[in-house]
Amino acid sequence: MATFLSAKAMSAKEKRDFDPHAFLSTIGEGRKFVLFPKKTGIFAQGDTADSVFYVQTGKVKLTIVSKTGKEATVGIFGEGDFFGEGALAGQAVRMGSATAMTDCAILHIDKKAMMEALHREHELSDMFVAYLLGRNIRYEEDLVDQLFNSSEKRLARILLLLAHFGKDGKPESVIPRISQETLAEMVGTTRSRVSFFMNRFRKLGFVDYGEAGLQVHSSLLNIVLHD
Repeated sequence: MATFLSAKAMSAKEKRDFDPHAFLSTIGEGRKFVLFPKKTGIFAQGDTADSVFYVQTGKVKLTIVSKTGKEATVGIFGEGDFFGEGALAGQAVRMGSATAMTDCAILHIDKKAMMEALHREHELSDMFVAYLLGRNIRYEEDLVDQLFNSSEKRLARILLLLAHFGKDGKPESVIPRISQETLAEMVGTTRSRVSFFMNRFRKLGFVDYGEAGLQVHSSLLNIVLHD
């Protein structure tokens, strides 16, 4: 499905030949590994944008607070995702805040070190450009979703995206615990509406709640595909 295009749009051969995780780990000066416990802030809105982050393990939430104090969740990043890349495009300060949703292992790369690595390593540069193009496609899909789809369908799509359905490899059918408030911010609706839809999804057998988190079944695609 085009709706679930992977942000890591590389061929199988390219993935075998080049491992960005292994390469980024070899960057010397300007690179460090940081462990962030659950609910720990990684950077805050308004901080100086002078580095890029790469998620090795865990999940990270990106939020933005408006001048009136309204908060919105604009992205969730998992293993293999970059965030904070606006620093490479001249962004002076962070537009939002990044927080660890789970215990995270993050690679923190200074802007200068990342730029040098992109110029030096063509495979990394190709992968990074493909990743950003995939991210742009996702943002366009999010906009279309907000404009034309019901809140129920938007919630179903977000749950499927969080579970990695349609991406390369086996889907993460279990999503680490995520609050209904966060889901409501991502969908653009109220917590009570999210609660109503989640109960409906559970009764229909599309999702299950467990100790490890929320289990999402592929049958939830029926909500997204239904007109």
